[in-house]
Amino acid sequence: MTATFAPAPGAAPLRRMVLVQAGLELRMMLRNGEQLLLTIVIPLLVLAVFASFEVMDLGDRGARVDFLAPGVLALAVISTAFTGLAIGTGFERRYGALKRLGASPLPRWGLLAGKTLAVLAVELVQVGLICGLALALGWQPEGSAFAVLPLMLAGTAAFSALGLLMAGTLRAEATLAAANLVYLLMLVVGGIAVPLDRFPSGLRSVLELLPAAALAEGLRDVLRDGAALPWAALGILVAWAAAAAAVAATTFRWE
Repeated sequence: MTATFAPAPGAAPLRRMVLVQAGLELRMMLRNGEQLLLTIVIPLLVLAVFASFEVMDLGDRGARVDFLAPGVLALAVISTAFTGLAIGTGFERRYGALKRLGASPLPRWGLLAGKTLAVLAVELVQVGLICGLALALGWQPEGSAFAVLPLMLAGTAAFSALGLLMAGTLRAEATLAAANLVYLLMLVVGGIAVPLDRFPSGLRSVLELLPAAALAEGLRDVLRDGAALPWAALGILVAWAAAAAAVAATTFRWE
């Protein structure tokens, strides 16, 4: 007589494992006060303060909001896909969580897929809040959402790959310091809160190749100037995503 087991032994379907992992990652991000400060509060504060007060000469309030809103959307992607992901993954590696997950039925690419889905879910919340505040401040966006979406996805891919590259090679404490430093630098020199034309021409040519500047300026071209999809900015983001992902795949340490 053949024995039967209830519930049946074995791993859950792969799709279910990925979705469960994504839900777990999302709950951990939303329960972390520091993560919420980084991903939600700071971008909203940057938009509100820089739009309400003439910190630098960006024109009247309407012009300031038109300049800042796309840049803050880029900042939201950086805060979640890069800084938050890098710090969280770095400490998971330090505490041995990644090593244990690597021994589970969930494949490693499934773990990365779960993290990516959680990042995208948080970004949806960020976009809703930032756009709502910007509209309340008088923002009048131009362009098409179909041109914005590829830029946001390419930016998420680029910064996620960079975050995993940092988290998989540096110690957790070094990742914490480096990720926050890069976040602050991108806020200043990434075309987010300070126009790139305020920098010397030689330096500006270099800054324009950074993923933060490509994302911020690309979104600004669409949402402020009503341009079609900016292929140059999209190409820079795709190149960063491909290069960072390739390096991360060969250097990432799970323990």
